[in-house]
Amino acid sequence: MKLSKYGIKNNELLNVALTHSSYANENGGESYERLEYLGDAVLQLILSEYLYENTNYDEGDMSKIRASYVCEGALFAYSKDIDIIKDIKLGHGLENQINETIVADVFESIVAAIYLTNGYDKVKNFVLNLVIPYIKKDIVFLSDYKSYFQELVQTDRNTVNYNVVKETGPSHDRTYEVEVMINDIVYGKGRGKSKKEAEQNAAHDAIKKKAGE
Repeated sequence: MKLSKYGIKNNELLNVALTHSSYANENGGESYERLEYLGDAVLQLILSEYLYENTNYDEGDMSKIRASYVCEGALFAYSKDIDIIKDIKLGHGLENQINETIVADVFESIVAAIYLTNGYDKVKNFVLNLVIPYIKKDIVFLSDYKSYFQELVQTDRNTVNYNVVKETGPSHDRTYEVEVMINDIVYGKGRGKSKKEAEQNAAHDAIKKKAGE
């Protein structure tokens, strides 16, 4: 992977940014989780600054637009653009189970690594070079399927419920299966490495099914 052009010349830091906790648990060393935390904050700042300086939208609209371009689907797209997915280090048994959540987390870690190595201006250029083409093409990444499904069914009286129906895998690498229900009727199902991801995937499944009605 050729990320040196982005300023990541610290191989140790780059290795951490690419290391999932399952790999760290099996082989020792540090996972990307701390870098991910920092990268998320840096990414939010860059997009917030860009929208503030280049649009006249109010706070609510800026927040919605920012959410679209920093959601998992967006970060997954950026990761494919810079070809980092194949370099992510996973533990045994997970090599073929990589998902958008892991890839998005690694992208945030890469952002943090660039920031720590070369500072804010360099990481800002890196992020905006990836994001702005999507903005100019008006490609919107839906960040919250749950909210959209709630709007789609337009239900105030009936409560939308998300129920975990199954949990599998070891404690450090759980997989959750969730059903979204209204009035005891299952509208969609989803799986994910977190309950939040599984709920979003269940809502996405419900949206697709409703669109096909």
